[in-house]
Amino acid sequence: MSTNHHQRHRPVIAAAFALLVSLSVNAAPMLARSGEQISVPTGSPLRSRLLVSAVGSATTTPLLILPATIEADPALTVAILPPLSGRLVTVPVRLGDVVRQGQLLALLQAPDLTQAVADLDKATDARALTRRALERAEAVNAAGGNAGKDLEQARSNDMQAQAEARRATTRLAALGSTDKHHALRITAPVSGTIIAVSNAAGAYINDTTASLMTIANLERVLVTAAVPEHQIGTIGRGQAAEIRLPAYPALAVRGVISYVSAVVEPDTRRIKARITLPNPDGKFKPGMFATVQVSSAPSTRLVLPASALLMNNDSVSVFVETAPWTFARRVVTLGSEDGETVQVLSGVRAGERVVVRGGVLLND
Repeated sequence: MSTNHHQRHRPVIAAAFALLVSLSVNAAPMLARSGEQISVPTGSPLRSRLLVSAVGSATTTPLLILPATIEADPALTVAILPPLSGRLVTVPVRLGDVVRQGQLLALLQAPDLTQAVADLDKATDARALTRRALERAEAVNAAGGNAGKDLEQARSNDMQAQAEARRATTRLAALGSTDKHHALRITAPVSGTIIAVSNAAGAYINDTTASLMTIANLERVLVTAAVPEHQIGTIGRGQAAEIRLPAYPALAVRGVISYVSAVVEPDTRRIKARITLPNPDGKFKPGMFATVQVSSAPSTRLVLPASALLMNNDSVSVFVETAPWTFARRVVTLGSEDGETVQVLSGVRAGERVVVRGGVLLND
């Protein structure tokens, strides 16, 4: 901003120099200095060249622009974990495929599955055997040719076999269905899009906590914006926002902030603010870049015309009227620039009178 102002005022400085040369022949004194005070006495030709005006104020609604990305909604995302260790026989789906609930995702051959099938076969056979033994014992007991304890033992054996068969059936059902070759069928628990695949056919799976793939329902996505620490106070839940994406320059999507993180991330010094966005046609894809525009609460700020500013090395100053036609230099701190006006953050107060034109004539 400093370079722009220097360039803007070069013609003004040249004109002021020419004016001072032309006025130097005039007998009336132009300036009177007393310490830091500069007076323009009566009759000075500078009075007609200076314009003094009060520091103004403007009410603005600052627009906060935040970098953001499109993400899959964690509430609609499922990681597919292998229930057993084993070798992947086939993986008939690929990254980006849309799958339906119950659709085959992979076949897994696992020794534990073979054992579970065998356990169920043995438990089923044992149950049938104890059932027939119980029926014979009941028949013999009814004819009076068997002791009561033999019947009780047959009933106990049958109940134990029934319990074991139920355990083996439940165990196999928990693992999932199998094909005719006793390979475990891993199917989609939900409908959605495959957004990650970690293994291919032939791979041996020995970590049952690592996902084979990830399915996300992308009919709803999240726009996650990164909010700098110094702007956290301007963001809140329920706040309206406008989303723009480089992929669709002409599109502006309106949304509402539904989540604001309670923790500042230590590496970026930012928090996350999320907007839930309907995505029925799949236009918004996870990983896309976006910008989120949020209007902050209206605020009143002090403003000055850019013509009032004087550049002195690395500082910016203005001439403040301390008494009628008496001025003192004051260093100011500037904020944003809007056309011909500039926000003043410090150095002057509302209502103070400042030289807004011709101040360069008072400059050293």
